[in-house]
Amino acid sequence: MVKKSATVPSRKQVIRRKSQPPSEALIEFTEIPPPRRFQRAAQPSPTGPAAIETKGLTKRYGDRAAVDGLSITIPRGKVVGFVGPNGAGKTTTIRMLLGLIRPTGGEAHVLGTSIEHPTQYLPRVGALIESPAFYANLSGAANLEVFCRLGGFDPARIQPLLAQVGLAERGDEPYKRYSLGMKQRLGIAAALLPDPELLVLDEPTNGLDPAGIHEIRDFLRSLGDQGKTVFVSSHLLAEIEKMCDHVVMLRKGKLVFQGTMEELVARGAGLTLAADDPQHHERLAQLCRKAGYEVDLVEGKVVVRGATLDRAAAINRAAMKAG
Repeated sequence: MVKKSATVPSRKQVIRRKSQPPSEALIEFTEIPPPRRFQRAAQPSPTGPAAIETKGLTKRYGDRAAVDGLSITIPRGKVVGFVGPNGAGKTTTIRMLLGLIRPTGGEAHVLGTSIEHPTQYLPRVGALIESPAFYANLSGAANLEVFCRLGGFDPARIQPLLAQVGLAERGDEPYKRYSLGMKQRLGIAAALLPDPELLVLDEPTNGLDPAGIHEIRDFLRSLGDQGKTVFVSSHLLAEIEKMCDHVVMLRKGKLVFQGTMEELVARGAGLTLAADDPQHHERLAQLCRKAGYEVDLVEGKVVVRGATLDRAAAINRAAMKAG
C-alpha cells in the first residue's frame, strides 16, 4: 500500500496499488502532469549594483554568532522581506548595514558602496530601527520639522508624508498622546523624508491594528511600484508574503532561503509519499523526477516538491502501473 499525503496532515490520502510484480525495466513515464510553472508579470530589470549585497557577513558576541556567514543579494526596485523568528539576527544585520555596529567578519555593500564607508551611502537611505525616538512634547509635524532641519530635507514633504501614513488629521497633536501604532507611522514618515533610494524598516507594523497593517502594506507596495527598494523585516511570514516580491529567511543567524515569493511557495508545496516497503521509495522518486518534479527523500518518505493534490490521482495511477 502506498500512502500519499499533502504537506497538510489533515488531507492525508491512502491509495492502494495493484498486486503485481515490479517492473525491472526503466520506467517510461508520461501519465503525471509536469509541475505548474509560476508566471510573473514582466518588470523592467533594475540597473546598477544590487541594493544590498553581503558575503560571509558575521557578527559575534563572545562565543555566540548573532549573524553567521550571511551571503545575500537584494535587487533594486523590489519590496524584499527579511523574515525570521525573534533573535534570528535580523536587527543585528540591519545595524551592520547602516554602520551602527561593525561586523566581526565578511563584507557587505549598500547601494554599491562598502559598509566600511557608511557616510557615502547613508544620505540615500531611510531607516526605521526598532522603536522610533521623538520629542514627547512636540507634535508629530513639529518632530518632522526638526528632522528636516537636522538633515537638510525639504519641509514641504512633511504634510504629504503625514497623509500617506495616515496621520494627516493627527499631525498637530503632541507625540506623547500617540498610540504605539501612530508612533510607528510617524517613524516611517521620518524615514521617508530624504526621499531615499533604499528604505530599511525593522518590524514596521508593530502595534498596528489590522486596518493599519493593511494601509502600511499597500503603502510599501506603492513605493515598490515607484521603483524604490524597500527592505522590511518581520517575524510574520504571512504578512511578508502579502507585500513582498522577494524574501530572505534567517534562522539562528544563518541563511535559510532567499528568492522570490513564488519560488518559496513552490519549494514548500508538495505531496509526501510513503510505501509499505521502503525499498520502493527510490522507484517512486524516479517516477516523479522523470515528470520534472524535484524530489527529496526525507525521514523515510518521498517528498515531491511542487506537486499539488490535483496531481495525486495521476501519481497514483503511475505508481500502480509501475508496480
